[in-house]
Amino acid sequence: MSNSIQVESPLHHAQLDQLIGQSSAGGIVLHEHKLLGHLNLRGNCADAEFLAGVQEALGVALPITPCSSAKSELAQIMWLAPDEWLIIVASGSEDEVEQKLRSYLTGHFAVSDISGAQTLIELSGEHVIDLMKKSTGYDLHLDSFPVGKVVGTTFAKTGAHILRVSENSFQLVVRRSFSDYVWLWIQQGSQEYGLTIV
Repeated sequence: MSNSIQVESPLHHAQLDQLIGQSSAGGIVLHEHKLLGHLNLRGNCADAEFLAGVQEALGVALPITPCSSAKSELAQIMWLAPDEWLIIVASGSEDEVEQKLRSYLTGHFAVSDISGAQTLIELSGEHVIDLMKKSTGYDLHLDSFPVGKVVGTTFAKTGAHILRVSENSFQLVVRRSFSDYVWLWIQQGSQEYGLTIV
């Protein structure tokens, strides 16, 4: 008898896998990047040793400009606050990356595995801007929200961190407890454009 615990995506009950490819005219394309590793990092960005340690561990300089992001082969990093970052890594690698950070960092810092507490949903497509305008009050013009920028704002009526991946592609990090609400909102908001699950 196995004692292993089955890990499920926050949107497991929505059975997105069964909806893949059912719509061929989707002006909105949704993909849940399920079960990725999510690590919360806290530290002093004025500490050169802290910055060097993170770069050694993750292979990319920590983004310290407000609302910026960075990416390496190992991780995607989102700036959340002057002393806080979200590090997203491949599924199953979160323990290894956490230990790697701990081995390179000294002094005052904190690394927490919050993988089970949230999920990442990517929205793209011809009408994604129209959906985003319905969902958030943040200015979506490229001058205000360029590619690579990440903002903590509201999506529908819940909090989310939104990263602009390309002109017509956004990644939303939402809490597990609100993921069902966000999924229902996207379904309703996409009705006039069509929704494709990939």
